[in-house]
Amino acid sequence: MSKKRPASPAPAADTAPRSGATGASGSALPSALTAPSLRRRMACWLYEGTLMFGVIFMAALAFGVLTDSREPMQNRQALQGFLFLIGGLYFAYFWHKGQTLAMKTWHIRVVDHAGRPLRLAHALWRYVLSWVWFAPPMVLGALLGLAVSSILWMMLAWVPIYALLARLHPQQQFWHDAWAGTRLIHAPPPAAAPPTPSA
Repeated sequence: MSKKRPASPAPAADTAPRSGATGASGSALPSALTAPSLRRRMACWLYEGTLMFGVIFMAALAFGVLTDSREPMQNRQALQGFLFLIGGLYFAYFWHKGQTLAMKTWHIRVVDHAGRPLRLAHALWRYVLSWVWFAPPMVLGALLGLAVSSILWMMLAWVPIYALLARLHPQQQFWHDAWAGTRLIHAPPPAAAPPTPSA
């Protein structure tokens, strides 16, 4: 009477994430924490700038009314500080919630390095570091005594350069996100509920 051969053990299931991005330790990141494409992030960036133009315009108008400023250059430094504060409050509030309107449109969300919602102080810190989009041309222009038009041209050159530097980051994140301990992730819209069958 022949003995039954023991069944060979089933191969272990592959539980490793299939995302190509890797964390700081070299381990693969879950697909939910991978960065959206650079093209989509920059489209969101441009849309954000369009919306912020309206926010800044209304804030500057309110400042002029409150301070009774009759000249565009009157109280210039106070106006710049006020607009910086308004921008910080605007972005910190919406990043604390996870998304601005532009980010909702492009299905992008900001989270911390572990995928958790940002604390308000963390969102403010990200706002300060995000000025790397504009600060280098502004500082260089001020040091060289350049005209405003020249500084604007420098900004137009610097913005795409800085955006492309994200490709050098291991997870393709913008560098101010890496410094702030935050990340941009894909945020698909919630699935629509199936229609209720009619009686």
